[in-house]
Amino acid sequence: MNPPSGSPRPTPPARAAPPEEPAGDGATARVGPGDLLDRAGGVLRPALALYLDLHAHPEPSGQEARTADRFARRLAAAGCEVTRGVGGHGVVAVLRNGEGPRVWLRAELDALPVRERTGLPYASRTDAMHACGHDLHLAAAAGATDLLAGLADRWRGTLVVVGQPAEETLDGAARMLRDGLYERFGRPSVVLAQHAAPLPAGTVAHGAPPGAGSAPALPTTAAGAALDVVLHGRGGHVATPHLAVNPVVAAAAVVTRLQDAVAGPGAGEGRVTLTVGTLRAGTAANVIPDRAVLGVAVRAASDELLDEALAEVRRVVRAESAVAGSPREPEVTVTSRSAALWCDPDTASAVRAAHTALLGRRRVLDWPGSMAAEDFPLFGDAGQELHGQRGVPLVYWMLGVVGAQEWRRATAGGPGAAPLAPNHSPYFAPHVGSALRPAVAALAGAALDRFGVG
Repeated sequence: MNPPSGSPRPTPPARAAPPEEPAGDGATARVGPGDLLDRAGGVLRPALALYLDLHAHPEPSGQEARTADRFARRLAAAGCEVTRGVGGHGVVAVLRNGEGPRVWLRAELDALPVRERTGLPYASRTDAMHACGHDLHLAAAAGATDLLAGLADRWRGTLVVVGQPAEETLDGAARMLRDGLYERFGRPSVVLAQHAAPLPAGTVAHGAPPGAGSAPALPTTAAGAALDVVLHGRGGHVATPHLAVNPVVAAAAVVTRLQDAVAGPGAGEGRVTLTVGTLRAGTAANVIPDRAVLGVAVRAASDELLDEALAEVRRVVRAESAVAGSPREPEVTVTSRSAALWCDPDTASAVRAAHTALLGRRRVLDWPGSMAAEDFPLFGDAGQELHGQRGVPLVYWMLGVVGAQEWRRATAGGPGAAPLAPNHSPYFAPHVGSALRPAVAALAGAALDRFGVG
């Protein structure tokens, strides 16, 4: 997931809080003699081992070979038929259990190019980090697969588990779909996914359907695009700047103008965001470079707003390039793009009801929507040109990962308050002791609901 930058610098946690168990306060969804949360406890050991391994050995987008191997091995051990190398390092595991729906679970393989600063004993020691919870998603998917395999006498159908590469660059889903994902493994009856969020561990949050409520709803995740912007100059000596054209000056003007121009009325309502995440230029202080390259992320509450924002980016870049006297036209390249995510209303409502039965009403929250972006919409109608299918329902919910002590510190107010480390922060640290078991149960419970288990 790609949330916009700009969050306040979080306070690093001193140490992880001790594990705790979620306290369900409503009826539990029962499958046979034991409830699903209890059964999820029985598959935690291998799921936790996978989580700790993946967290300590993260791999950036497109480089997820080891992660894919570990995930594939875990799914094979659960009895799945595993295919590797789908659309890059993608993993697809199939568990056939008679005639019935084809329920797909999707989790992401990739980490971020962030140096971890959590101080955890299992922290990454490389320049990559699972700063968005993908390791937790994979462990929960593996645990849910173990759980469903153990309950094979209670459901019928086909479980398909997808380990998707390159979500953070918003192009991994497209690669898998172009590699014949649906043709090779069958049209899904539903695709389910969950994502770590700064909410109390043991909770899940579902978004409102389009048009619900009086205020304009945000999608579950926003439409998003990543751009490379190249501004050309004329290199030279810093002692004779009049003989050169400095693209760094043009780049600085572009950054400033974009914040004003794209932060228009839509952005004022929190419906468009733009972040310049990288600016690369030059090799030495006494050399005027001949080009500057910007990495730009744009998020919008709708595909139409995203189109408008991208057009404004191009206009500003061309205008500032001309003012600077650039010798060549600038280049604006959309390197990846994804649609806004609206879950299928009826299917999402049914899954929410299943989560309420599982966790209790107080632990199923409303998600207000987000300006983070995902390529998950491509598994549905947004990817129809890639996979040729229409009407594949998608359900996506947020998963609380904050331990009780950290949540109390963050919400206490006053001098004792400590801000939560958001996704993509070097201090981001899910409280695995209290988050993993409900993550496994929530995914398995949603799958059982879609298999028709009451």
